Amino acid sequence: MSEKSKRIKPNDIAYIGLSAALITVCAWITIPVGAVPITLQTMGICLVASLFGAKRGVLSTLTYLLLGAVGVPVFSSFKGGIGVLAGATGGYIIGFIFTALIVGVISDKLGGKVYFLIPAMILGVAVCYAFGTAWFMLVYTKEKEIALSKTLALCVTPFLIPDAVKIIIASLLTAKLKKHIKE
Repeated sequence: MSEKSKRIKPNDIAYIGLSAALITVCAWITIPVGAVPITLQTMGICLVASLFGAKRGVLSTLTYLLLGAVGVPVFSSFKGGIGVLAGATGGYIIGFIFTALIVGVISDKLGGKVYFLIPAMILGVAVCYAFGTAWFMLVYTKEKEIALSKTLALCVTPFLIPDAVKIIIASLLTAKLKKHIKE
């Protein structure tokens, strides 16, 4: 890879900024269902990473996280601040980085075909679930003991069907839009 291809280009900056904004809007669309709300964040992360690849997808996600960490209300329910990241759901938000990386790398290597994107997104979201659930248990255990089965019932099971729908939508949108993305 040449030194020139490693540089961030003006298109990259525009896509990263717009993608961070898209992820923010997706976070604000919230259905409260307990400790962890249903949002469109995972769809936004999957869409951004599959459309723009690993570099832009991860940088967009990091931009979103950094904005939230410094207090900009970009997280679900218009929240922001380091307290959100340190809280019980912070692991899922940090897990978005891994989702973007996995989906972006697979999209970069295999292209925008739905039959590659759906498994990539499933894997990315599963890694986010694992990271977020472990984090939730760690934070929650400081208050009182919680079993893995109860944590999965709270933090994963209610999201399986909504996330499956979001993955299908993100993969279909990517398949339609990828050809219009300028490098």
